Amino acid sequence: MMNLMGLLNWILNLLFSPWLFVPLIFPGLVTVFLVILFIIWFERKLAAKVQLRYGPLYVLKQLGGAIQLVADLLRYLFAEPIIPERTDKLAFVFGPILLFAASFIPSVAIPVSSSFYAFRSDIGILIALGLLVFGPAITLITGWASNNKFSLIGGLREGYLTIAYEIPLFLSALSMAALYGTMDLIEMVEAQSKGPWGIVLNPLAAFTFLILSFMSTSRFPFEIVEAESEIVMGPFTEYSGILYGLTMGASYVKFYILSLLFTIMFLGGWEPVPSFLVFSPIAPGVILLVKSLLVIIFGVFLRAVYPRYRIDQALRMGWHIILPLSIGAVFLSLGLLILGVIS
Repeated sequence: MMNLMGLLNWILNLLFSPWLFVPLIFPGLVTVFLVILFIIWFERKLAAKVQLRYGPLYVLKQLGGAIQLVADLLRYLFAEPIIPERTDKLAFVFGPILLFAASFIPSVAIPVSSSFYAFRSDIGILIALGLLVFGPAITLITGWASNNKFSLIGGLREGYLTIAYEIPLFLSALSMAALYGTMDLIEMVEAQSKGPWGIVLNPLAAFTFLILSFMSTSRFPFEIVEAESEIVMGPFTEYSGILYGLTMGASYVKFYILSLLFTIMFLGGWEPVPSFLVFSPIAPGVILLVKSLLVIIFGVFLRAVYPRYRIDQALRMGWHIILPLSIGAVFLSLGLLILGVIS
């Protein structure tokens, strides 16, 4: 009996160690899949309410058909992944896997609280965003590996968008790093606990980072990969089964990661922790998750009220509007520092 209890305690201590809990539970793999299910379900329900859509509701009607998402997941898992004969098979198969991994891996760099994290660095924000940069390159590879001219064109179009949003995305994040005097994600949250949140200090950076998060994850009105001109799914036209499910899920995971980063930089992260929850080890993580879900819900709401942009409209917005605004956010942060508004 004692050996069994000792083994159980060892397993629990191992599971709740930061280097395993963060990538596996929160904000890692388990939470990622739960958030994907929530986003897709909520997106369907909200769009149906706003646009007066009526659809089938056969599976667990009492919960609003939520379990339908599990059925969709099983369908992707057991559907036959068809690999066209003339594709580069190695790149074709591993492309979606690497794309999903590139969207998920940055979660390791995100702290759960000031004392609970798997990985901490003085340049944490750059590491998290830098890891996300690999995704678009893999998207281009998958389009090329399909040996389909429409998939290749879709990958190139995604590359155009990447260049248009990555530069201002980093500028928006660096403007906040300059304002807080650090690129450490934990120190950013601690700086906001002593004063106004980042969204109050530099609303310009918050606005540009949020819009660029939507653009980089193909959220409406920037869901250009799925536009009619892309012939089904742009660079992912040839994919089916679980391989297609991974390509679709990667954008949701990236949206979740960017929402966490937005919450940390602009919404105070896990602060403030209510006094009656100060001694709870899970309270900071719950607060961080709830705030990020509110950001996600706002992004999902845009699907129901905005039409899809053309790629030229998205590119024009990225270069002519968002880039100047992100540069303006940098100067706003510098101005606040020079004027002594931020110590």
